[in-house]
Amino acid sequence: MRLPRREFLRLAARAAALAAASHSARAQTYPSRPLHIVSGAPPGGATDILARLMGQWLSERLGQAVIVDNKPGAGTNIGTEAVVRAPADGYTLLLIAPTAAINATLYEKLGFDFIRDIAPVAGIMRVPQVMEVGPAVAARTVPEFIAYAKANPGRVNMASAGIGTSPHMAGELFKMMTGIDMIHVPYRGSAPALTDLIGGQVQVMFDALLSSIAQIRAGKLRALAVTTAKRAEALPDIPTVADFVPGYEASAWYALGAPKNTPPEIVERLNQEINAGLAGARIMQRFAELGGAPMRLTPAELGKFIADETQKWGKVVRAANLKAE
Repeated sequence: MRLPRREFLRLAARAAALAAASHSARAQTYPSRPLHIVSGAPPGGATDILARLMGQWLSERLGQAVIVDNKPGAGTNIGTEAVVRAPADGYTLLLIAPTAAINATLYEKLGFDFIRDIAPVAGIMRVPQVMEVGPAVAARTVPEFIAYAKANPGRVNMASAGIGTSPHMAGELFKMMTGIDMIHVPYRGSAPALTDLIGGQVQVMFDALLSSIAQIRAGKLRALAVTTAKRAEALPDIPTVADFVPGYEASAWYALGAPKNTPPEIVERLNQEINAGLAGARIMQRFAELGGAPMRLTPAELGKFIADETQKWGKVVRAANLKAE
């Protein structure tokens, strides 16, 4: 039976109103049980620190416990895949780090397409990386380190939090732009890498300031430069790498994502709550202590940012002929 146009429009409007009411009700009742933030890194590093900080904030705002699940391995891909396979209901979130953008090119075969399978929720923080050396290294400036590395080709060990992590990529970019030869020594996260850097087993690291700043302030590590285009407020006396290597720039960043098809009203609710926290004095002060700055972005803005980072680091991976082991 063919409905008259007026009746069809009336029924369509009613269906739209019911759908909107259903979405509104779902947003109002969310969340009704604990949330999980999956971190693809082990405890103790920058990713884990931020996952717990944002988990505490969301727990206070949403009135539900937020549990951080550390699922390290395969360059954070194990954690990412766990979220990709999780129900798209807003109860499983992913703490996103730069490895998400890097792995898209570094790994020939992945069980997911990050940009397609993870819905961007909210930015959290952008933080400089810091070029740092252990106390046994005599170099006190970037030019002195370059001279030291050139005088010792193949004998300088560069630590990282793992193959394809932002410390690794920042180091590879430095190698490419200076023409020095360093041996990459990957670790399972920043914490064990920093331990060996302090102990002298490795000589240099391009770590996120977030996980290194305490050791720098304690005098256990020596900061030579920060990797961003401008100096870091947390280390105002430390120059940038670009002061000595023109055009060099790298930074670490962190965000939250969810499985694709997570209801947009839930994504929006989470985005609003996180951005409210990022605008508050308490989190801003904590970020300043850690050397970072808030990333208050809409989901669409975050999606574009991740796409741009994927393109940028893809060029470095291909130029250095890097492969995941």
